[in-house]
Amino acid sequence: MERWTGDFIKRVIGWYSSALDKFLDRAYLTVPILLVCIIGLWFFFSHLPFTLLPVGDSGFARGVFIAQEGTSPAQMRVFQKLVNEKVEAEPSVAQFFTNVGSGSRSASSQGIIFCVFKPREERDPIEQCLLRLQKSINTIPGLTAVITPSPVLQINVGATNQTQGQYAYTISGIVPEDVYKAADQMMSKLRTFKGFASVRSDFYNSTPNLTINIDRERAATYGVSTSAIQSLLKNAYSQNYVYLIKQPDDQYQVILEVKDNERATPGDLNNLYVRSNGGSVVTQSGSGGGGITTTTGTAADLVPLRAVTSTRTVVGPQAVNHFDQFTSVTINFNLLPGEAIGDATKFIEDSFAQIQAQYPSVQSTFQGEALVFRQLFRALPLLLIGAIFVMYVILGILYESYVHPITVLFPAIVPAVVGGLATLWIFGSTLSLYSVIGLFLLLGIVKKNGILVVDFALQRIDEGWDLRSAIHEASVERFRPIMMTTLAALMGAIPLALGFGQDASSRRPLGLVIVGGLIFSQMVTLFVTPVIYLWLEWFQEHVLDRVPFLRSAHFHEHEFGGKPSRQPPAPASAGAI
Repeated sequence: MERWTGDFIKRVIGWYSSALDKFLDRAYLTVPILLVCIIGLWFFFSHLPFTLLPVGDSGFARGVFIAQEGTSPAQMRVFQKLVNEKVEAEPSVAQFFTNVGSGSRSASSQGIIFCVFKPREERDPIEQCLLRLQKSINTIPGLTAVITPSPVLQINVGATNQTQGQYAYTISGIVPEDVYKAADQMMSKLRTFKGFASVRSDFYNSTPNLTINIDRERAATYGVSTSAIQSLLKNAYSQNYVYLIKQPDDQYQVILEVKDNERATPGDLNNLYVRSNGGSVVTQSGSGGGGITTTTGTAADLVPLRAVTSTRTVVGPQAVNHFDQFTSVTINFNLLPGEAIGDATKFIEDSFAQIQAQYPSVQSTFQGEALVFRQLFRALPLLLIGAIFVMYVILGILYESYVHPITVLFPAIVPAVVGGLATLWIFGSTLSLYSVIGLFLLLGIVKKNGILVVDFALQRIDEGWDLRSAIHEASVERFRPIMMTTLAALMGAIPLALGFGQDASSRRPLGLVIVGGLIFSQMVTLFVTPVIYLWLEWFQEHVLDRVPFLRSAHFHEHEFGGKPSRQPPAPASAGAI
């Protein structure tokens, strides 16, 4: 095996040696190759869709089913049963859970749903399953469902509501009327964008409300205080517990409220009576250490609630939401499969710019993953420049040269990035957080090609070799370790690119960037790096070496402006390792 592989490697190295000689004779080919790479950078960065985190397929999803505002708890329980039947009929769902009436998680007219799907090989992709499930639930009259897959990695910041959408956009301002009008216009514009799977806002302005007005003069005539009326309504309808019974093994809340069948309509308020100040206050202590305060008296002390109040049915907001202490409306949205968040955010910003001209006091900002996406890709150019600058400084110290860090970085990084982005384009993937991590990995992997070659060539120059012989010998001698390290990194990234395992599709862009970048950069840098080295070495000798501060430590001459003496010995065999 060793003899067979050794012969094979020698033949490959011999082929590379002769091919490199021919390429060095036609060094002008480097210019169009690099120009194509630079144009490719602009093309792919401007045409590749951007997203923060790919949705992936974790086998888990959550969402809400939304009924008309003001829907009663009894009707929501009916809707819940219908939703359960639809979810049970979906063959891809293994387990699920629904809940209504949880005020802390959703509004009273909304229910939450959690779904665990069957293994990936037993069902369709999760996007297709969710679209099918949403369409099934939406066939229920009066219901709208919004269900989104939950990736393994999530980033939630700001005022977000992940049950109504994966991304969020908040509109806020000082004048509530302007905020609500701007939000209505914004919703109308967003519905025209074809890339949204769903668009919802947390502004519900059609909720039935019962306003109770206290006639203070009449209440004072009857001896009824405002606090007594408020306490009566609180005890009757808020399900507030008035006492806690503690037992050795458990504890129980004593809840004081009106029976369900006696608080179904606004007219049931006429059956309530409030006690006037003619009664006496009695406080009783319970076994748990608390107390119950009651007012006693005769029937003559009871005043009908309708005698001191009037009611009016109005339609208004369900809640007044705030962001940074200002009135706000948060718009949640999901994207269709294949749509990128970058296109959506650009459309949203352009739409709001038109609306803000009418309402200057209204401001907006992205929330959640959309906010992190904007911050990340605004900082991405600075991150790349910073990483390249640090590598340039370290390589400059290593080689004691101002130009050879460019020899290492430029012909390696540009083709690697272009190759990685081109691979994403070919496979229909997106530029995401995983892709960015892959690009930074490429920066560290591909530059070792130039480091191995340039370091070896500088040693040959110090021994007196001429430039072409030195770089040719260095490229041939370092070919085998370059290929070994590249293939090792390539083999490690192939499983990621193929996408094995649960939620592997979200990590696939990372593997695609590494595999594509390594293959393309390897084909380019093995031939381009020696040419760039010769050009920059010529520039070093004829320009920079004339300035003592910029002179290279590897430039050997006895007097300023003299010609260097570099007589190469007989080159070693092309197959030497």
